[in-house]
Amino acid sequence: MSLVQGTHPPNAQPPAAQRATFLTLLEFNRPAVWLVAVILVIMPFIANGFFLIEIFATTLILGTIALSLMFLAGYGGMVSLMQLTVAGFAAYMVAVFGMSANTNISLGWPWWLATPTALLLATIFGTLGGALAVRTEGIYTIMITLAIGAAFYYFTNQNWPIFGGHTGINTIATPKFWGVDWRSDIPYYYVTLGVAAFCYFAVQYVSRAPFGLALQGVRDNPRRMAALGFNVNAHRVAAYAFAAFIAALGGVLQVWNYRQISPGSVSVGACIDILIIAVVGGITRPVGPYIGAFIFVILRTFALDLLVKFGLDGNRFRLLIGLGFLVIVFWSSDGVIGLWERWRRSTATADKRPGGGRGHG
Repeated sequence: MSLVQGTHPPNAQPPAAQRATFLTLLEFNRPAVWLVAVILVIMPFIANGFFLIEIFATTLILGTIALSLMFLAGYGGMVSLMQLTVAGFAAYMVAVFGMSANTNISLGWPWWLATPTALLLATIFGTLGGALAVRTEGIYTIMITLAIGAAFYYFTNQNWPIFGGHTGINTIATPKFWGVDWRSDIPYYYVTLGVAAFCYFAVQYVSRAPFGLALQGVRDNPRRMAALGFNVNAHRVAAYAFAAFIAALGGVLQVWNYRQISPGSVSVGACIDILIIAVVGGITRPVGPYIGAFIFVILRTFALDLLVKFGLDGNRFRLLIGLGFLVIVFWSSDGVIGLWERWRRSTATADKRPGGGRGHG
């Protein structure tokens, strides 16, 4: 049987109703969403270069990489710790095929050729890793994907002819066309925002498409889906391929941001950071990873100064990140999104109490 069984209900909605449903699914019927969207669009006019790139652009990049993990964990029930590895692989391929200061490593291809090649190879890399991971479940999936990430880190750290060893590849060329340097602050921010928006809407769409619904069925009851004729492993591998492409886009943005890539960018600790970002934000909705990424970037950027202000060692800023992670997970299994939903339900219940009951007579 095919990967996805396509069925068309006889009572399909009219186009107007479908558009309304689509807007509802994307939550654009809420004023707060429009407000956030407007703020993101006008951010270059209200923020300086530091906040624009180091805070908001970095949030969008890490959020996009964590979004790929959220798609696998939230819709497929597969927790993958190799998503940053896939992003790092894409970044390395941009450096290897493109232009950089390491002329003995980089092939010198133009960006419009090196970038699609990097995305393709990273997607294949993530798909092959997923093909190994789908043969396991639960903690074993986590361990296999973590092992892939650790192996890639040590390989890049020890390989000099291709990956530049522990120093990595530096001064990587970024796109310049139409007379615009797309790595300058404002153009780069809009490129990052556009890619993040594309990935967000893509995940929203796929999650409601027949493939996404079948994947959620595989997550909930794989044995029953197999009995219905669905290829469980094929759906899972396809999910890894889709997630790998999203992670690869984040990796390309990351290497354009820093103009260098080194093994430290794909370390085991960095892989776990992506998991923390996804869990803190929430793994049931695509907006969760971006919320988690914003919290993570804020803590990583300002926690050091905060600790020093209180006379503590600034290098222990990860202690605050860990404590925040434990507090959020303790109070909500779905991260900040879960806390927000719980608060909304409690306020809605409180508003209904005074006049919610029906009188007699």
